[in-house]
Amino acid sequence: MYSYLALGDSYTIGEQVPIHDNFPNQTVQLLRKQHFDVADPVIIATTGWTTDELAAAIREHNIHETFSFVTLLIGVNNQYRGRSLENYRQEFVQLLDQAIVFAKGVADHVFVLSIPDWGATPFAEGRDRALVAKEIDEYNKACKEITLDHKCHYIYITDSTREHAPNVKFLAPDGLHPSATEYAVWAERLSGLVAATLKGG
Repeated sequence: MYSYLALGDSYTIGEQVPIHDNFPNQTVQLLRKQHFDVADPVIIATTGWTTDELAAAIREHNIHETFSFVTLLIGVNNQYRGRSLENYRQEFVQLLDQAIVFAKGVADHVFVLSIPDWGATPFAEGRDRALVAKEIDEYNKACKEITLDHKCHYIYITDSTREHAPNVKFLAPDGLHPSATEYAVWAERLSGLVAATLKGG
């Protein structure tokens, strides 16, 4: 049986959606439809977490087991709180190194999702949306560079969050977080890559 560890923040836990509708659980459901025997995901994620808070939580959980594959999606709260890009880079590297350890040391079994653009959502009404988009792009550029340098997979989902932000069907009731419909887009992209990777060993 394959095992899956999902590390992140509100976008991973699925703020305001049922647990089975977040992207880790939808990904598992899609993999099972492709006849992969995958256990329910182990999720370490809480709304509002920054990179250092996720790192602290990982230490507190004191996980000793390893997993068939790992996902990591973190950084939006660093940007939201106005932290420096350099701070994000340093702490993201440490998290990615830890994710590889959790994936039995196999970098190819770690999947990083890009940071969604919350500035495109109704929640950001009255904010400087262009500035948020610029900063999210800068974070994602660093995220992609570090991820690929580590030989992990990078999955860009920011485009979907921008495209679908005006459509309430893709948003949770708070007008900020994704709905199950948006998470389905992410799960589709992620599950295809995970399936291909697992088939390849």
